[in-house]
Amino acid sequence: MIYINQGGSGRGFNGPRECPLLQIFDFTMKKQVIAAAVLCTLVSGAAFAQQAKEGPFMVRARAVSLNSANGDTTGLGLSINNKWIPEVDISYFLSKNLAVELILTVPQKHTLTSSALGKEIGSLEHLPPTLLLQYHFAGNGGAKPYVGLGVNYTKFTAVDILNGAVGVNSDSWGGAVQAGVDIPLGGNMYLNFDVKKAYIKTDVYIGTANQGTFKVDPVLVGVGLGWRF
Repeated sequence: MIYINQGGSGRGFNGPRECPLLQIFDFTMKKQVIAAAVLCTLVSGAAFAQQAKEGPFMVRARAVSLNSANGDTTGLGLSINNKWIPEVDISYFLSKNLAVELILTVPQKHTLTSSALGKEIGSLEHLPPTLLLQYHFAGNGGAKPYVGLGVNYTKFTAVDILNGAVGVNSDSWGGAVQAGVDIPLGGNMYLNFDVKKAYIKTDVYIGTANQGTFKVDPVLVGVGLGWRF
């Protein structure tokens, strides 16, 4: 604090007194510091309250474009048609960054074509539930990117190829990888973009003779909405 001498020439010195201007400045600074501290407390409290409202579950519904790799070693030149499919997934957050996601859809019917024969040779259905462990990164401007790694199980059913002359294994196990982002819309709702690669294959038989392997190995690109609760 700065003091000034109120005494003059020929007068006794009555001791230092504070300058009124500096008193006002000091008081104003204190108010600003207090206001800033209160504001920080309110903002932190609001952020904590927002996090507290978000429960450990998240459900997403997506429209997904399935694009098959159509790898074939049978010599028949097998391929299935690409298509849009519905998808629902359920995530459980183990912590702020780690989550487990179960991806579900309904059995999908595909037309099977042989380039060697130059025609459609039948159809089959497959059901591919997938379980992934995800890592969610800290959000940047609200967006929350994530990556996932897990396992896919596919069940092949309703196989009808060349009037039953050709068959496939009914079960497939393989890996799955994922990358995506959740963009908050408000009220615990999110816009979701997601890309997955699932490794799906089956052996192909004519009678009991193994003719080789057909690899579906699709890339799945999805967009949808998510709800955290």
